[in-house]
Formats: sequence, C-alpha cells, structure tokens
Amino acid sequence: MSDAVSDTGPDTGLDTGLDTGPDTGPDTGLDTGLDTGLDTGPGARATATAPAPAHVPATREVRFRGGGFKARPMGLIGPAVFACLIALWQIGSGAGLISALVLPAPTEVAQAFAELVRSGNLWKHLSASLQRLALGFTAGTALGLTVGTLIGLFSVARAGMGPLVAAIFPIPKIALLPLFIIWFGIGEGSKVATILFGCFFPTVIATYGGIDGVDRTLIRMGQSFGLSRWDIVRKIVLPAALPAILSGMRISASISIILLVAAEMIGAEYGIGAYVLLAGNLMATDQLIAGVAMLSVLGLTVSRLITLAERRLLAWRT
Repeated sequence: MSDAVSDTGPDTGLDTGLDTGPDTGPDTGLDTGLDTGLDTGPGARATATAPAPAHVPATREVRFRGGGFKARPMGLIGPAVFACLIALWQIGSGAGLISALVLPAPTEVAQAFAELVRSGNLWKHLSASLQRLALGFTAGTALGLTVGTLIGLFSVARAGMGPLVAAIFPIPKIALLPLFIIWFGIGEGSKVATILFGCFFPTVIATYGGIDGVDRTLIRMGQSFGLSRWDIVRKIVLPAALPAILSGMRISASISIILLVAAEMIGAEYGIGAYVLLAGNLMATDQLIAGVAMLSVLGLTVSRLITLAERRLLAWRT
C-alpha cells in the first residue's frame, strides 16, 4: 500500500507532517510545518485570499474648474438695464412724480438733442472735446508709460522720481487749472495740459505697480534660459504687467473726461463742458441733461475701446 504523501528524498527527521502538498525535492530539515496553503503549485489551497472588492461606481467626467471665474459675455443685460431705467424715468415724469424743472422727461431730453443736431452745433461741441481729449490722453498716457517703466526697472529712477510722483499725485488737478492758464494761456494749451497732467500720474502708478507685481519666478526662468535683460523686459515683464497697465488706462480715461469738462467750463466757446455750463446758466435742464448724456456716451465709447484692447492684448490669459 502506497503512502498518501510521497517523499522522494532522504528523511532528516525534522518533517512535522504539516505539508499539504507533494514534496518533490530533498527534505533539508527546514520545513517547520508552517506551509499554510500559500503554495502556488497543484493542490494548494488559498487560505489567505483577500476579500472580494466592493462595488465600484461608474466613473464620471469631472468638469474643468479652471474657468469658474471667467466672465461670460452677456451683451443684452447692459442695454436692458438702461432701457428699464429710462422707462421708469419716463413713467415717473408722466405721472408727475418727478418735476420737469428738476429732471425733464426723456422725451424732452431727446427733443433738445434733436435740436442740437439740427442746428449743427453738435459736431462743433463734439469735435472740440474729442480733439482736446485725444491730445491730452495720448500724450499723458505715453509719458506715463515711459516714466512708470523707468521707475519699475531702474533703482535710480525709482529713488529720484518715485517720491516726486507720490507728492504731486494727491493734488487736485482742477486746482492747477488757473496756473496752467497763466503758463499756457486761456486757449487750447491750458486745457490739453490739464488733461495730460490728470492722466499722467494714474498711468505712472499703474505701470510701475504692474512691473513690481510680476512673478519673480518667471524672471529667474528667463535668466536661466540665457535671455538678455531687454528680452526679459520685452517678453516677460511687460506682458505680465499689461493687465495692471490697462486697468490704469481705464481709470485715467475717466479722469481725463472729468478734467475735460472742468477745463471747457473756463474760457471755451465750444465743447461739451461749455455746452453744459451754458445750459445750466440758462436753467435749460433738458439741454443740460442732453450734454450729460453725451458725456456718458463718450465714457462708454472709451471704455469699450479699452475693453477691445484688453481682449486683443490679453488673449494669452484664456
């Protein structure tokens, strides 16, 4: 009769009899009987297998979270808000809730604007204001960008011009208008200088503030790639500072329109500011509101132009 377990090697006396599978090699005496079924050969039992995994739910696509704060274009909401305000204004004026002396109805303002168009004075006032605004804003922005870049890039310029900018910037620019009239006369020079001076300082501060805010890791990366100083400024510093610069231009444009009106109210024959001042002296509130509406449209136009520039120049952010 054959044994249940065939032992083909010499028995050294240390086999404890706990083997559960066939032993095909010589018994070296190191078999301590701890073979508990982890053998992978024939006849082995899986006594320490892992439990069956729980039910795994089906995977779903995770929505991209990077654009959560990206502005979505909603072009109809802005005009709808203006239309609702004008409708409420017209209803209040028609119902007698708003005095015509205090605030004339939108229809009366439209009639005053139509009369301004028929008389041919609209283009005279508008062209004079646009010319002054374009000259002052362009010159002030160009000088502001130059000085702001110098302050942001060079320590000598920062030490010399930084305190000067900080000292002059808080001065109300309208208070300097009489001084500009003495320097440049009561003609176009004083008005353009007032606008230039007003938009110069916000542009300077926005420019060197944007340069200071550039991530220094980007600059070190450019240096590690062997870029020259000019290439780092042109390809890294200025593009990274551009969002702050354009925001400063938006603020300086608004300040320029305010100073334009103030300058035209002093010694100007034509201009939106002169038109508003004349209407106020005559208590013609419909013409006054028409002039204010023209200023509002001018501000919206400038803001729209800056928005288009941001979309074109800052397309790399999206």
